[in-house]
Amino acid sequence: MMRKDSSGHKSFRRVLIPNRGEIALRIIRTLRELELESVLLYAPDDRFGLALRYADYAWPLKGQTVAETYLNIPAICEAIVASGADAVHPGYGFLSESPEFCQAVTECGAVFIGPSAESMTLMGNKIEARRLMQAQGIPVVPGSPGPVESVAELRQLAKDCAYPLILKAAAGGGGRGMRIVRSDAELEPALRACRHEALSWFGNDAVFCERYIENPRHIEVQILRDHEGHGVHLFERDCSIQRRHQKLFEEAPSAYLNEAQRESMGAIALKAAAASAYTGAGTVEFICAAPDQAWFMEMNARIQVEHTVTEQITGKDLIREQILIAQGHPLAFSQADLSIRGWSMEARINCEDPFAGFMPVPGRAEEVTLAEGPGIRTDTAVYPGYEIPAGYDSMIAKLIVSAESRNEAIRRMKRALAECHFGSLTTTIPFHSALLCHERFISGHFDTHFCQNEESSLKNSLSDIGHFPDSDAMAIAALAVMADHSGEALLTRPDARIGGEREAWKDAALREQTHQSY
Repeated sequence: MMRKDSSGHKSFRRVLIPNRGEIALRIIRTLRELELESVLLYAPDDRFGLALRYADYAWPLKGQTVAETYLNIPAICEAIVASGADAVHPGYGFLSESPEFCQAVTECGAVFIGPSAESMTLMGNKIEARRLMQAQGIPVVPGSPGPVESVAELRQLAKDCAYPLILKAAAGGGGRGMRIVRSDAELEPALRACRHEALSWFGNDAVFCERYIENPRHIEVQILRDHEGHGVHLFERDCSIQRRHQKLFEEAPSAYLNEAQRESMGAIALKAAAASAYTGAGTVEFICAAPDQAWFMEMNARIQVEHTVTEQITGKDLIREQILIAQGHPLAFSQADLSIRGWSMEARINCEDPFAGFMPVPGRAEEVTLAEGPGIRTDTAVYPGYEIPAGYDSMIAKLIVSAESRNEAIRRMKRALAECHFGSLTTTIPFHSALLCHERFISGHFDTHFCQNEESSLKNSLSDIGHFPDSDAMAIAALAVMADHSGEALLTRPDARIGGEREAWKDAALREQTHQSY
């Protein structure tokens, strides 16, 4: 039975984490600061994961596929009960936005650290969320009032909204189940393909249609809302640098908005959260044709990958706030207490080849060097000798920088990227380095199609940097061996100086530690 303290708040002792990688490690660290125990679930291919070494307890999941492990609700519920966990923090991805999982956790006698199953259901279905927002007077992109049933219906929508249109999976996300349509001839194959992909990824083939905004900005607002109905927004993040509708680079705040527009968007985000009786941390996403023309797109009922930049500009630990809200604590601060402190940027470092259309290329991180210094944070679960599993998302690290201004943040990110090294792994570091040198990005004049429209200039920049695994080209290729008049070497390459130390470090990291289990 859930314990309560003298004030009536729920008292957690042990929190189960059905997740992996950097987000699992991120949650474990906050739990330790709160003096709460962590129980980490892990699949067989994550038995060498770094998060496993930091967790208080570890619980193995049986199976080889994601469906058999991190998406296996009965197996996770068994672990909840057997471990005596008081609560479950789902992180992001996997079951983090599953109302069925949220309800199952509650039925196990534990607390789901997130919104209620009812709120999640309402906001998770994009069609129902659109209807709710329209009822609240919140602007949404013109489109179909419900699921699209036929090509004839789409043709009529094309007349009403005008081409181009975009088809979206009602239960979708992450760029899956989406098709852009620019003519009548494309309607039937696009609808068929969209339904097929929606069913494959989300188990629901419902599709709706919106007018496609050609050159938008993707702006999202972070909110927190407690069980007493008090809510705050923690300003915005600009997530417009994307490839195939998936984010690559984020920053907070956004140079796109002025203070009045920022406050207006924050107020709309809080109105959306209140309409769905939302509690916890959530993100309201907007698509913007202009700074003063923003439409509600969707609400993510979980912590976001890019929550880091919001933490950096506000000084708030969002994982901590999630846990405190789940325990029943009211927010300890108001909107007036929050202010933007400088600028922050996050580069998602993926095991992908930017020269080959961002094709995933997992492998072994034989060497790892992370950037350090003022205003730098790296969230990663990769260590020397770690083999990147091929069956998961390709992100291996998040490099976050903070500075007093946007220009200073750009310069700091350039320096930090040059210091990052993941051995022979091919990563997106060269892409980020090219991005930060691009005039349109520096000036703030970019949109969600930046990577597509600037493909040629970015590739030219990538070629100048060189097709190197991670940042070798920038970090060490320029170092030459210099000699004095006697021929004695004065300056040597860093890999020559610390090679032996790296080998010892790698050998130590590869030794699997013993963990407690139930």
